[in-house]
Amino acid sequence: MKSPECFEILILNGQVDEVVSRLMSGKEADVYVVQSKGELCCAKVYKDIRTRSFSQMAQYQEGRKGRNSRQARAMQKNTRYGRRETEDAWKNTEVDVLKTLAEAGVRVPQVFEYTAGILLMELVVDADGNPAPRLNDIRLTATKARELHRELIRTVVLMLCAGFIHGDLSEYNVLVDRDGMVVIDLPQAVNAAGNNNARSMLERDVENITAYFGRFAPELLTTDYGREIWKLYASGALNPATELTGLFVQSDRPADVKGVMREIDYARILHERTLARASQLT
Repeated sequence: MKSPECFEILILNGQVDEVVSRLMSGKEADVYVVQSKGELCCAKVYKDIRTRSFSQMAQYQEGRKGRNSRQARAMQKNTRYGRRETEDAWKNTEVDVLKTLAEAGVRVPQVFEYTAGILLMELVVDADGNPAPRLNDIRLTATKARELHRELIRTVVLMLCAGFIHGDLSEYNVLVDRDGMVVIDLPQAVNAAGNNNARSMLERDVENITAYFGRFAPELLTTDYGREIWKLYASGALNPATELTGLFVQSDRPADVKGVMREIDYARILHERTLARASQLT
């Protein structure tokens, strides 16, 4: 096919030999099969910033590191510079998250290069060497649905243990190759420890995939892995080997509000005494 203009720099630099075909077109990016240094790989071309919703993006970007105060203020005010910084942060996050998750053992496409807004990655293929289908495109039996659901729940746990939540997980951004499932599309990945929306996004991810697999194995719809996983994570008890039950029991023990207030008052008094002693010494 004729190479789109966006590939000109990569072709001139020798990073791409030829654009073979368009693989997928989505809201965030277009994906192509390209030949790079004699090998077939995947090229993700991010779409123009103006096609995105910045109010929605802000929910995902909360808690991300690496922005200085000037950049953060500009992004918050949505200035021209801020929009450019937001766009760069959106793209760079996917590169960083893919590398981090791969090191943690999560099955994601291998990153090769990121240049001029184009991410070159491993082309995930099926047993016949063709581009792997999305989870939504394969036929499932009840047994297979239960197997893949269990595998994807473990992937969610592995990602969370590495510090991230997908944030938009569904049957449309999981590929199925001969070895299992590969998670894709991660520019919106959420910092689990620094985002106030982390819990709701994790639970939504789990609900999405459970609803899909529940079409083939209805008993999965009665599970509650999302809240179980988050409770274990919040208490520091979650690790990649944690055995999950799919059950969640809400504590009916009332909160000890008076006890909490006593602790706050004690900490305040202790702080005031410390300040008083320091002033006497000076």
